[in-house]
Amino acid sequence: MRLILYSKPGCHLCEGLQEKLEQIQNLSFELEIRDITTREDWFSAYQYEVPVLYLSNHRGAEGTEEEGSEKLLPRPSPRASVQQLEEMLRKYLAN
Repeated sequence: MRLILYSKPGCHLCEGLQEKLEQIQNLSFELEIRDITTREDWFSAYQYEVPVLYLSNHRGAEGTEEEGSEKLLPRPSPRASVQQLEEMLRKYLAN
């Protein structure tokens, strides 16, 4: 499983979520950080929305995406603990 975090430099909510995701130890997933300032399509889609978290079931070559392989996850509260974040992810990984 792979989690994709759309983020941008200087976004404190993004940094906080990334830190918590990196602290999760009881779930196995790969975390990919996508800086929305590096691609115009990402920027226009997420400039007012970051952090945005997707669950990807596809392990394609870098830069390739299959339609429908990514699922948007609800944004966790910035106040959520690492444990709460892990429980939320566990629920989505199970489906």
